[in-house]
Amino acid sequence: MRQHLSLIILFLFLQQNSLVAMGDMFIRSRGIHFMLNGSPFYANGFNAYWLMYEASDPSQRPKISAVFRQAASRGLTVARTWAFSDGGYRPLQYYPGSYNEQMFKQYVNWATSRGQYLTSDDDFFRNSVVKGFYKNHIKTVLNRYNTINGVVYKNDPTIMAWELMNEPRCTSDPSGRTIQAWIMEMASYVKSIDRNHLLEAGLEGFYGQSSAWRTNLNPGFNIGTDFIANNRIPGIDFATVHSYPDQWLSSSNDESQLSFLSNWVDAHIQDAQYILHKPLLITEFGKSWKDPNFSPYQRDRLFNTVYLKIYASAKRGGAAAGGLFWQLLADGMDSFRDGYEIIIDENSSTANVISQQAHKLYQIRKIFSRMKKLEMWKRARARKAQWLDGNKGMRIGD
Repeated sequence: MRQHLSLIILFLFLQQNSLVAMGDMFIRSRGIHFMLNGSPFYANGFNAYWLMYEASDPSQRPKISAVFRQAASRGLTVARTWAFSDGGYRPLQYYPGSYNEQMFKQYVNWATSRGQYLTSDDDFFRNSVVKGFYKNHIKTVLNRYNTINGVVYKNDPTIMAWELMNEPRCTSDPSGRTIQAWIMEMASYVKSIDRNHLLEAGLEGFYGQSSAWRTNLNPGFNIGTDFIANNRIPGIDFATVHSYPDQWLSSSNDESQLSFLSNWVDAHIQDAQYILHKPLLITEFGKSWKDPNFSPYQRDRLFNTVYLKIYASAKRGGAAAGGLFWQLLADGMDSFRDGYEIIIDENSSTANVISQQAHKLYQIRKIFSRMKKLEMWKRARARKAQWLDGNKGMRIGD
C-alpha cells in the first residue's frame, strides 16, 4: 500500500496457531487453484509489512508472537510481509551487497553514486547496474540460511510465495513495455534460483493496452502496468489485485465506492479464470477510519463485499483463491497506525467478519477434500470390479 519500492515480498503460511515446518508440503498452483497436499487451498490472510523491522529488535518480538496468535485464533492462514529494507535506519541492506544479518529505494541513488547517468526513479526498471543490484538482493534472500530453523529460504515450505515488487509503477512509459520487460527478466531470474515457490508480480490490477475493453474500469490511473499482459508472463504463477476505493475515488460517496469495488473484483476474478487461467489473490484492501464520516459498519460492508466475491467464486470452483486485508497490528504498535489497521481486540465487528470468512473457506476446502476421497474410493472400486470381471472363472489354487 502506498509504496513504490524495489523488494521481494514473502507470503508466510500459518497453520495450527504458529508458523510450522511442513516437510515438502509446498503450496502449488494447478490451473486456477492453489493446491496443498492434493486439495484446494484458500488464503484468508493479512498484511504485516513491519514484521522484519520489529523482529530486528528483541524487545519488540513479543508483538509479532501476539499478532500470529491472534491471527491464528481467527482462522487466518497467510501473512504478507516485506523482505527488504534498504539503507536508512535499521536496514537489511546497508549498501549494495552488504547485508545486516540482524534484519534480514535506494537502488537508483546507489547507481548514480557509482557514476551511472539516471534521470528518474523509473530507471530502476531499465538500467543494467540497478537491475544488477536488485538481482543480487533476490539471490541473497532466496539463498539465505535461516539460523532459526536451519532451512534455506528457497527450500522452506512455510513460505507460500514471492512477490517481485509491491505496486510497480512506471509512469514514464504508459505503454507498459518497460514493466513488461522487467517482470519477464526478473521472473525468469527468480525461477532460475527457486523452483519450489510460487511467484507473482505485485500488481494493483490496472488494465492496459492488452485489455482495452477493460480500461474503463480503471480509476483514472495510467501507470505503465497491464493486468492481463503482465500476468501472462511465464514464471508468474498467480495474479494479484489491490483495491482502495476510498483513495482512488476519494470524491465519491460510499455507495459509489462499493459499486466500483464490486465491479473491480468481479472483473479480475473473471479475467483470472477465463483469460489467464491462474489463481487470483486480492492481496490488499481496506477502509481508513481517517475518512470523513467513517464508521465500522462501512468498513465491515467493504470487507464483506470482498469476502463474498471470493467465497462465491471459491464455492463454484472459480479462480478467487483468497484475500489479505491491510493491515493487522498488535496492541501497542501506535507508530504503525495508518488508518487501515485492524487490531483484533479493538475492532470486534470487523474481526468477526474476518473469522466468518476463514470458517467459510475452511468448509469449502473440507468439501473438496471429501469429494477427492470419494472420487479415489470410486476409482478403487472400479479397478477392483474390473479385476474381478477379468478373472471370472479362473481357478484359484490346485
